[in-house]
Amino acid sequence: MSLRRFAFNNVIRNGRIYAGYFLSSAFSVMVFFVYSMFAFHPGLADGNIHSTVSVTMKFAESVIYVFSFFFVLYSMGSFLKTRKKEFGILIMHGMTSMQLRRLVFMENIVIGFAATVAGIVIGVGFAEIILMSSQKLLSLDESLSFYFPAKAILLTGSAFMALFLLISLFTVTVLRNNSLIDLLKGSNKPKPEPKASTLLSWFALLLIVGGYTVALLAKGMVVFYAMIPVTIVVIIGTYFLFTQLSVYVVNKSRKSRSIFWRKTNIILFSDLAYRMKDNARTFFLVAILSTVAFSAIGSMFGFKSMYTDVIRDENPFAVKYTSYDEPSKQDALTIEQALKEAGLPYHQYELMIKNVETSDGKQVSVVAESAFNELVVAAKGIKADVEGDEAAIVQYSSTLMGARGPVLTPVKLKESALSLTPVQTIDTPAIQAGPNYYVVTDERFDQMKQTESVIYQYAFDISGSHDALKKVGQELDNKLGGSDNWFMSVDYELYMQDQIFGVVLFVGFFIGIVFFVGAGSFLYFRLYTDLGEDKRKFQAIHKIGLTDRELSAILSKQLMILFFAPIVVAIIHGAIALTAMQNMFQYNMMKPSLSVLGSFIIIQTVYFLFIRSKYISNVKSAWGLHLT
Repeated sequence: MSLRRFAFNNVIRNGRIYAGYFLSSAFSVMVFFVYSMFAFHPGLADGNIHSTVSVTMKFAESVIYVFSFFFVLYSMGSFLKTRKKEFGILIMHGMTSMQLRRLVFMENIVIGFAATVAGIVIGVGFAEIILMSSQKLLSLDESLSFYFPAKAILLTGSAFMALFLLISLFTVTVLRNNSLIDLLKGSNKPKPEPKASTLLSWFALLLIVGGYTVALLAKGMVVFYAMIPVTIVVIIGTYFLFTQLSVYVVNKSRKSRSIFWRKTNIILFSDLAYRMKDNARTFFLVAILSTVAFSAIGSMFGFKSMYTDVIRDENPFAVKYTSYDEPSKQDALTIEQALKEAGLPYHQYELMIKNVETSDGKQVSVVAESAFNELVVAAKGIKADVEGDEAAIVQYSSTLMGARGPVLTPVKLKESALSLTPVQTIDTPAIQAGPNYYVVTDERFDQMKQTESVIYQYAFDISGSHDALKKVGQELDNKLGGSDNWFMSVDYELYMQDQIFGVVLFVGFFIGIVFFVGAGSFLYFRLYTDLGEDKRKFQAIHKIGLTDRELSAILSKQLMILFFAPIVVAIIHGAIALTAMQNMFQYNMMKPSLSVLGSFIIIQTVYFLFIRSKYISNVKSAWGLHLT
């Protein structure tokens, strides 16, 4: 048998161990290919939004490629550890070190080539479905047509084969430093009793609690400045949480007779400290990767929801137009004509805003009571009520930042020494005549002849579907948006932002999924690294009276801790991060964010149940037990 055939047979015979690595690698290849397919799509060659899609997809490819490198490197390290004894036996039977390294190299290339081909084939198979759904996912005007992605196939194939080649060359060098005795012992070498530092355990708790406290107490822009130091502190705390505190807690539990001697806990806790110590770095890596996935996707869904609510709340009228010159009447007629041609019923509001000089040389904005009430009552149900020299102070209120702008006080105008005495305060974003302004009686407003400038504002309350309003808004924006005046169509603005957020969400969701799949795969690899040892251990315990049901219970508890310990930590990290983000923008982002966290929990639970069933079945197969 040739060495090449021997390497191929080894991959087939170790299919159970390599299955998770192969599927995860193929998934990474598929996602990379999907992004390449979008990046090179001829339909995304023109337009600002389209070019943004293409550039963002290429960025996503880079992130996935870098992650895939470390993912494959870690995976191969795990597999080599499980096969050390096998390598030692091969050397005893006459295989040279060079032949062994060539064997490992060829195995890696075989798996890498198969994963690359499988990922591309699956990607091509789903290409038409993904392209058809792109119109909804990316808020494009029309779905992207199917094309044969030759460039995407070439880039994906060459990039990942280069990656697997590089990893293969790197991993074979690891075998040089292993002696024959080390290879033969493999994972059977006695492990030292896991110990934890009390000081570092409390230090981990202090770092995490301290980081959480700062993140939750920070408000506004303080969150931004505290983000990096808090993230560093929590990451360091998380590392010591798994390497020190987890082992410390298990060891303390073993000293409690009420816990340690209860039912089969003596077996569970005797092995748990070793498991926690051995898997500490894996747990840390999974927790950080999952936190990144949770936080990134949750915050993006939250931002999209926030932006939509803000635009809707702060712009109660479908179309608004602000002009700084007298010919604005013609632009208003253009808007009316477009609405009539589109068959959209509307009601028009007109407002004149005068900027007048005060006696101390400052400038204030003033609007008439009747025009203001007509506009604002329609939008917010708020009404100004002033008489004589009285005035209402209108503050611009933001959904995110609340009322802002300087507090207005009684003022005396330069013209005729006319005084304005504030008697009412109104918070509304309906009219944006500067940060704050005054509402006066119509009589006082007409008396103000000497003005620094006059602003004309038109608002249109329109009835119609989102698509119809978006279409007419786009048409008007092309006509009026390029001038010095200001035009806004709420539905067209939301459509434009949906395109930008659609790209970000599309990219972020798939990158998050890749991270999450990678995190789950790390646990899978680590779990099956210990499968042989678990078979021998539980076979021995079974001989002295461990029942089938007790074995299932012990393994279920161990697997639950292994799978959910890092995920629970990641969920808490993610929830704190999203709460801090909420404090920064003063907007409730929890509802969309919790839906993301809930989805990941469901996925992880299904993954756990599947792995639990397969793992318990494999352990029991060592002595012919049946799964319960």
